[in-house]
Amino acid sequence: MLSQLHIENIAVIERADVEFGPGFNVLTGETGAGKSILIDAIGAVLGGRVSRELVRSGAEKALVSATFTDAAAEQWLSENDIEPEEELILQRRLGADGKSACRVNGVPVSAQQLRSLGRLLLDIHGQNDGRALLDEERHLDYLDRFGETEPEREAFCAAYGRWRDIRREMDRLRMDEDEKARLTEKLTEELRELTDAKLKPGEEEELTALRDRMLGAEKLSEALEGAYQALYEADGSAISLAGDAEGFLSAACAIAPELKAASESVSQARFLLEDAAERVNDLRETLNFSEADFDAAESRLSLLRRLQRKYAADEAGLLERLEADEKRLGELESSGDLLLQLEKELKSARNAVLAAGKTLTERRKKAADALGERVRAELRYLNMPSVAFVTELTGLPGEGFDATGCDAVRFLMSANAGEAPGRIAHIASGGELSRIMLALKSVFAERDGVGTLIFDEIDTGVSGITAQRVAEKMGALSRARQLICITHLPQLAAMADAQYRIEKAERGGRTYTTVTCLDREGRIDELSRLYGGDSVTETTRKSAAEQLAAAEEFKGGKP
Repeated sequence: MLSQLHIENIAVIERADVEFGPGFNVLTGETGAGKSILIDAIGAVLGGRVSRELVRSGAEKALVSATFTDAAAEQWLSENDIEPEEELILQRRLGADGKSACRVNGVPVSAQQLRSLGRLLLDIHGQNDGRALLDEERHLDYLDRFGETEPEREAFCAAYGRWRDIRREMDRLRMDEDEKARLTEKLTEELRELTDAKLKPGEEEELTALRDRMLGAEKLSEALEGAYQALYEADGSAISLAGDAEGFLSAACAIAPELKAASESVSQARFLLEDAAERVNDLRETLNFSEADFDAAESRLSLLRRLQRKYAADEAGLLERLEADEKRLGELESSGDLLLQLEKELKSARNAVLAAGKTLTERRKKAADALGERVRAELRYLNMPSVAFVTELTGLPGEGFDATGCDAVRFLMSANAGEAPGRIAHIASGGELSRIMLALKSVFAERDGVGTLIFDEIDTGVSGITAQRVAEKMGALSRARQLICITHLPQLAAMADAQYRIEKAERGGRTYTTVTCLDREGRIDELSRLYGGDSVTETTRKSAAEQLAAAEEFKGGKP
């Protein structure tokens, strides 16, 4: 449930704090007062796309914060490494430069993360959503959502995915002979070049180190020669002097035993010096490089790097390409046999797709019957007594299936008795579209976990007894969900559990919008305005009070 909404510098709203309650919350006010701006602000804090124009003129930044209680978002919070708290606080800061920052319980998140969370918390039905019913491509999604066909659809998608992959592999192998010959020639040449190169893992690094050693061989040889002379060959070398010291200390130990440790240290040092001298000599003897050796290393490195440039790959990539070329060439040579095998697999995969599609279609047909019955009942209650609403399922042409299944789905209706059902776009008026969408929302609300529904002027095109039925339906729907509704109809406003008046005024040459939660007398005043406009009389106030009392009685409350 959305419990609190805080807004700063959003369009004409400088600052507003709204505390929503459970049940049915209604926003009323004059056209242009800023009612829809509240919905825009809620959309923004749920991660919706926003324009920099939403930031109030003259302000550097805007802020929207929404607090939810009893939110079913534990899994989302866990998946996004955010600690759950008693309240769920969403925040979005918008800059006049178009940049924005989002947070959930104080943790920075992306707008995309905010959108995914928002879909779990709140569903906004805007003024144009009824037009979505005219888009027959969306009817299948409506039906699957109602029928909860996820298990059957997932099974179908798995079968379809295997069939699609086999088709793609066959398309890859199936090519005309000229193209096959060109590709075979290209791969053969690549394979020859890479095979002749006799590539070895790590060779480039070894050659680079060897070449660098060759380049520095003269200086290295001089250094090693000097070290060897100092350690071993020169008069008074380190090893010779260490040996002399060892002999003297050995004789001294016979007289002064406390020198034993020093004697052992010198002895150990002599062994270490001899070992170092042997290592230096071993390396010195390997530094017998010829110019031919250097040229060979340079040529090999040049070849490796030319291949790397040509194939845009490093050493490991060249080896992978060699393996891939061998595999692809083998496939081309045996493509005929592979195609025969894949054709058998494709036939089996197609049968699996059709079987899964049949199961999905059967589930959809049951859902279509149930959806039609439920929607017709809802629409009859919404003062469309003669309505016919059916879901038409037809097979798909061509293969008989696509990624969604084997069915084309569209909703058909007739609003009047004796008329055959037809396409909604050709039959439904604006008010009928609103009622059909409300009926669908009412049906879907029973099965989804979204806690809050927002309706932006669901009353478009309705009046009289129809408006009363819509109000009663909204009141009934609010028993299981929190509803927030923008309306101009007194029947809907009277049915609310909480009513807020949106007002716009000018101060100091600037426009300001305020949001006020109305008490009972305030609600009577506002209902009177909805009934009579500027001409509020005692009669309209009395009618407003009666309407409010009737709504409270309908809801089981007390005047």
